[in-house]
Amino acid sequence: MPTLTYAARRGELLQYFDRTAVEAWKRLTSDAPVNSIRATVRAGRDDMRRTLLGWLPDDLHGVRLLDAGCGTGALAVEAARRGAKVVAIDLSPSLIELGRERLPGDLDIDFRVGDMLDPELGRFDYVVAMDSLIHYRPRDTVRVLEGLCQRSDRGVLFTFAPRTAALSVMHAVGRLFPRSDRAPAIEPVRPRIIERLIGEAVPGWGARGMHRVARGFYISQAMELVRR
Repeated sequence: MPTLTYAARRGELLQYFDRTAVEAWKRLTSDAPVNSIRATVRAGRDDMRRTLLGWLPDDLHGVRLLDAGCGTGALAVEAARRGAKVVAIDLSPSLIELGRERLPGDLDIDFRVGDMLDPELGRFDYVVAMDSLIHYRPRDTVRVLEGLCQRSDRGVLFTFAPRTAALSVMHAVGRLFPRSDRAPAIEPVRPRIIERLIGEAVPGWGARGMHRVARGFYISQAMELVRR
């Protein structure tokens, strides 16, 4: 069940990705030149996307997949190329519109503006949430995962921000930027803590795979949840 902290952070994310940072994300998710810091973020996101896609079957024909927090839809496009029927949802109308504009003409993806927990989205074989839960407190993240697992038949793949010394330094540096330029804070958590919380809140599900990507200013950890 969503909490007040989830709702409040959701509003911050909408403000940031739909207004403050839309141009920056437009460049980051394209081939446009970016500075050295954002280049590491782009490379890290590319690595993470490959990791998550690598955990999915090569042939996705007949599979219904939810790209939860899809951004501009890069992962959704790759899944659709493998044959998946993809619903790609994001809070930001601006990012969804950009995803629709970039969609190759030979693919069909159901882009939607809204909340990944919307029950009207229906059931899926797989849910993928790449870097869309990293801004929520751990218990809020697990509540979201509980809801996603209830609607997934085969697996939920997601990422979280692992608590590391390097990530702590990046947080400290980030606080030096003007408030208007800051992204919403991420919420680092130790892998064993997130696993324990999932075990308590989502019975019958457990981690089958885990992989960390660290490329400069990008640090994120993927986890694959499956039915036990």
